[in-house]
Amino acid sequence: MAGMLVQHKVKDFANWKKVFDSQADFRKSSGELSAQIYNDAGEPNKLILVFKWNSVENAQKFAHSPELRAAMEKAGVDGAPNITFLNEA
Repeated sequence: MAGMLVQHKVKDFANWKKVFDSQADFRKSSGELSAQIYNDAGEPNKLILVFKWNSVENAQKFAHSPELRAAMEKAGVDGAPNITFLNEA
């Protein structure tokens, strides 16, 4: 099982969530199996996302896609995300 850990800040969580939800079909067709969203207890606009993917290659392809870049801009992601690709141990 492959995973992807994403950390980034957003300008407005409600707006970000709308855009995130609107991209569900794109994520699923790219190989996403599940997603969990967490926010920092002391900073609600600092997000930590944990995804399961069908392969590390598909997660990497998705993370570097122009479609994701456009969605993140529309969603108000503040700065570059920190993305880590994972293999289940």
